[in-house]
Amino acid sequence: MQPDLELVAVRRDESFKAWYHGYPYRTVRWHFHPEYEIHLIVATTGKMFVGDHIGSFAPGNLVLMGPNLPHNWVSDVPEGETIEQRNLVVQFGQEFVAHCMESFPEWRQVEALLAASRRGVSFDAQTSAAIRPLFIELLDARGLRRIVLFMSMLEVLVSAQDTELLASPAYQADPTGFAATRINHALSYIGKNLSSELRESDLAQLAGQSVSAFSRYFRRHTGMPFVQYVNRMRINLACQLLMDAELSVTDICYKVGFNNLSNFNRQFLIAKGMAPSKFRRYQQSNDASRDASEEAAARGVGIANAPAIVPAVQTPSHTRLNPAAYPPT
Repeated sequence: MQPDLELVAVRRDESFKAWYHGYPYRTVRWHFHPEYEIHLIVATTGKMFVGDHIGSFAPGNLVLMGPNLPHNWVSDVPEGETIEQRNLVVQFGQEFVAHCMESFPEWRQVEALLAASRRGVSFDAQTSAAIRPLFIELLDARGLRRIVLFMSMLEVLVSAQDTELLASPAYQADPTGFAATRINHALSYIGKNLSSELRESDLAQLAGQSVSAFSRYFRRHTGMPFVQYVNRMRINLACQLLMDAELSVTDICYKVGFNNLSNFNRQFLIAKGMAPSKFRRYQQSNDASRDASEEAAARGVGIANAPAIVPAVQTPSHTRLNPAAYPPT
């Protein structure tokens, strides 16, 4: 059975995605994605599928998976019963890993682990217990604390003594073959054409199905109707564009593919619980607090015992610290 592509949306102001989901859930199916994933089960037992590996899982099951490795966790839960939080997930991209490799020599310690993750790496109970509190804090962490927690998690994984590779050495993930499936063509097309008119009939034709068959197929694989999925993707893009003060809300409305402002405002309110303009004001107030802090520092207000924040001066050949920040003693 061909795995489905999961589109992992990492926010523009974050380096990786940390989240959780319950059971049943739309991503609980045989699927893959180009990102690395740390996956921790916190509730239920069942069967896990990683590459060509099939095994049992229970709370505490901790696995690191590499790019494009198909996987799925199927819980033994009675029909009709729901679990609010079954597993914790961190997903980070290959580009992020490459940047870390270039920036931090210490990151080389992680290379062997990431290479092994292409077969899926399972960790022992001790490692799982050590990483769980970091995972839980990471879900709500902001700013630099997210980076600290993420790096701490990697340190725990790198230091693990008892690990197991899941998929067989002969197993080869083939994302080019996976991407040939009908639903993945459709999802990829949607992601690349959000600003254009998207009709379900056109996507059905692309997938080689009738509109009714495609509608059922799409809902089964994404967990939502076609129009709802497209609107959610457009709202996610709008949130990123609202951080650009030069674009008006109306400009953003049409840029993300909505054909009228009232529908855009209504869909944004449904998804985010506030109007686009209010979302932008919150972002601006966040920026304003930074500006106010810098102005207070310039006036010497409230910083008698505070550490200095040293501005950098860019020169044509290199970056150096501003010598004015260090007056002679």
